[in-house]
Amino acid sequence: MSKTLFDKIWERHVVKTIENGPDVLYIDKHLIHEVTSPQAFEGLKQRNLPVFRPQNVVATPDHNVPTIDQHLPIRDELSRLQVKKLTENCEANNITLYGLNSPNQGIVHIIGPELGITQPGMTIVCGDSHTATHGAFGTIAFGIGTSEVEMALATQCLLQYKPKRMRINVDGQLKKGVRSKDIILYIISKLTASGGTGYFVEYAGSAISSLSMEARMTICNMSIEMGARGGLIAPDEKTFEYVKSREYAPKGEAFEKAVEYWRTLKSDEDAVFDKEYTFDAADIEPMITYGTNPGMGMRITDHIPENEPNKKALEYMGLKEGEQLLGKEINYVFIGSCTNARIEDLREVASILKGHKKAPNVNVYIVPGSKQVEKQAIAEGLDKIFKEAGFQLRQPGCSACLAMNDDKVPKGQYCVSTSNRNFEGRQGPGSRTFLVSPATAAATAISGTISDVRELI
Repeated sequence: MSKTLFDKIWERHVVKTIENGPDVLYIDKHLIHEVTSPQAFEGLKQRNLPVFRPQNVVATPDHNVPTIDQHLPIRDELSRLQVKKLTENCEANNITLYGLNSPNQGIVHIIGPELGITQPGMTIVCGDSHTATHGAFGTIAFGIGTSEVEMALATQCLLQYKPKRMRINVDGQLKKGVRSKDIILYIISKLTASGGTGYFVEYAGSAISSLSMEARMTICNMSIEMGARGGLIAPDEKTFEYVKSREYAPKGEAFEKAVEYWRTLKSDEDAVFDKEYTFDAADIEPMITYGTNPGMGMRITDHIPENEPNKKALEYMGLKEGEQLLGKEINYVFIGSCTNARIEDLREVASILKGHKKAPNVNVYIVPGSKQVEKQAIAEGLDKIFKEAGFQLRQPGCSACLAMNDDKVPKGQYCVSTSNRNFEGRQGPGSRTFLVSPATAAATAISGTISDVRELI
């Protein structure tokens, strides 16, 4: 019987199927951070349960950490307590922790791939919705709640109902100035923020296979923004080359044997999906959101649709139907998050900023996704380009993606952001967010108004 890539990985990890109920699914890797793990560890403690397989768990603080002066105590009391609890829980349970002073600390969905923890064919979970990022490697990766974090720590398994399967094909050659962030914003604008509900999505087609691994991570990262359980891409030679030689990757003969298996991880030619869509890459242009969910997106040259049903969103954003966003003055630019804070993102931003200065009306946060990314950016002199442009390369963390740390956007202010969510108050109470690619964000930082990067490149 023909199978999808998702089916092949799922079936390999089913420990038991409960009649008329969920599957007991084995979890290969469990990633944890400071926000959703303290209650889970407390639950284990109250029930006198040990962590079943601590060697399969990796931790790092990312959501609440400051992105400047990380050597100093965290000022916010709750944030400081959560990071402290993560440290104590990892020490007590023999779990690998990459803390604030570690050269491997960073956003959990960025350090997983860069350390080689993420490998094709795995099941990966984390108490964070954007765990879907790891699907770029051909994994079943999804976010879980705190009670499920506790279950995974106690048993290395989860009770899961198998989702339906969707395939999204993007074929053809991308236009000038179009990046992976534009691809996924385009897809979500077509399918809506609930178009993937109940599904696990496989991304395929020539435009997808042409992307680098870091670009593929951006695509999978935002699967959750169209309501999907997660997204994945079949591994190929780019995947194997990316994983090879990383710290947690198999070595020597073990790696070659792993690759033999990884090559089988693709949907059979006649595999049947519950739903399938095909898009033409030539139809995609630089994108921007205009509302308060990621499905409210449009080409950057378009006007806000007439008869937009979500009047409340436009009112919150201070926008009107028919309005064009090009040329609109903004106050903040955020370049970072688990969506777009990898070295390729910073390189692209630097290439656009080189020789330019940021506009005086713009505050810019540029935040690497990990200490490794920060180190590489400094080694390549990107920090100097940023400094010459008028802002500093900050230290790793989730930063202004969400209002859980010091990097917030003030009420009523507009922020052009490379993150994944534009919900009301996401970047700070009353903040207003436009989601874009790093290239568009860089162009906007220079002009001080929403800009079409194609005019710069």
